Amino acid sequence: MVRQLEPLPQEEQRQLQLLRNCIKTFKNVCIAYSGGVDSALVAAISQEQLGDHALAVTGVSEALTPQLREEASQQALWLGIRHKECLTKELEDPQYQTNPQNRCFACKRELHRQLSAIAKEANGAQVIDGVNHDDIKDHRPGIEAAREAGVRSPLVELKIGKDSVRRISKALGLPWWDKPAQPCLASRFPYGQAINAEGLAQVNMAEEWLKSNGFSEVRVRSQNLAAKIEVPIDQIDSLIINLGKEKIVEYFLAIGFTSVSVDLEGLVSGKLNRQLLINR
Repeated sequence: MVRQLEPLPQEEQRQLQLLRNCIKTFKNVCIAYSGGVDSALVAAISQEQLGDHALAVTGVSEALTPQLREEASQQALWLGIRHKECLTKELEDPQYQTNPQNRCFACKRELHRQLSAIAKEANGAQVIDGVNHDDIKDHRPGIEAAREAGVRSPLVELKIGKDSVRRISKALGLPWWDKPAQPCLASRFPYGQAINAEGLAQVNMAEEWLKSNGFSEVRVRSQNLAAKIEVPIDQIDSLIINLGKEKIVEYFLAIGFTSVSVDLEGLVSGKLNRQLLINR
């Protein structure tokens, strides 16, 4: 059993036990594992309850940053869970490539097509994911694709939200309990703007450069060749003054953007989904 290092409030202690009980009901599981806080908790409990009958699988494509790919691998090693990668080809699907409002459906459909085959080979394992109870309140077309594929979401079924996931992870000593949300690179492009490997790589280069300069939580939104930087609102002054406007502009132009700006509202996860409200 994963050693609990800190006490939890009564409700979250109950949720943790329910999660253990839920996972234990499966004979074998194949976890859709991104390395995020949610799927890592599900992977940790799966390893605890099922041992070698738990397999974590990470879908790899151009939309996954090399950094997150490496983090997923290292976290799985830390947990001691069996881990493998599968290559996904969502960029070959026009329903993903053209970036419609339900782009995530095409992405998850491709991922779960791959996971279904892997699970079948793993003695008919049940595919489970790390979708949490708060996620179902947001625009998440990928959840529908998972449901159609027969995927189970223990955190949703047990009504465990993001804050509880973090507190439970912290109590269990998982070092990444406070890891920022890291949506895939495709989320940096407004709906309707085509997504390609070159654009994804360009955004990744921009974000990695900013991280190397001390800004660990960042988004670079890309609208055609115009880049907009988002950092937490209390870091905007530091970005402009300490890093310097000239240095920022020089780098962004060098990697192919034609202009760069800073979003004065600061970093807001899922900001591009506001477009959906405007289009209603």
